[in-house]
Amino acid sequence: MITDKPAESAFEELRASLRARLSGWTRNAVTNQPDVPRAAVTIAIYEISGAPHFLMIKRVPRGSNAGQWALPGGRMDPGEDIVETGLRELAEETGLNAAAAHVVGLLDDFYASRGIVITPVVVVLEGPQRPRRSPAEVASLHPLPLAALTAPGVPRWKSVRGSGSLLQLPLRHDMVVHAPTGAILWQFAEVALRGRPLRVQNLTEPGFTSR
Repeated sequence: MITDKPAESAFEELRASLRARLSGWTRNAVTNQPDVPRAAVTIAIYEISGAPHFLMIKRVPRGSNAGQWALPGGRMDPGEDIVETGLRELAEETGLNAAAAHVVGLLDDFYASRGIVITPVVVVLEGPQRPRRSPAEVASLHPLPLAALTAPGVPRWKSVRGSGSLLQLPLRHDMVVHAPTGAILWQFAEVALRGRPLRVQNLTEPGFTSR
């Protein structure tokens, strides 16, 4: 969309729109399985050259989700609530410091195939940011234009024998994201950016995401 509004005004309108749509969304929360491990991921939105971007990471080639495209995030520590987890992991992995006031809403809990419940936390930061990766956990940082989530051909579907259709988000020529991260981002695009209802819990995950 072409606009002649100052970048700051347009960014504040985006923040208000995301907050309104997410506050009006009745999210599905997993509350009846207290023994299941919990984790949070953060969709962190900030300005680059006047345009809204969100931050993707590539995991280091070892440990959980080795070498995968992901959103910043990790498991809940004792004594935390899920929003605190998302903000702590964002700071630890990327150096982006967000407060509770920067949180504009949550998306549906996603019960991942590796036996963990993931809560997506949506954060809009103020002004330009300079993320810095944690070398122990993050191989590289990848800010992407928010518009990549609503570009033509996103999402697309791949037929998989015996598994139906597999969701794919081609966010860059060399970046294709699958569930659960792809599912979370697709729901964000539909619910928060487009104002359309969408549930994604039943989407098929590729086998490599369970490691």
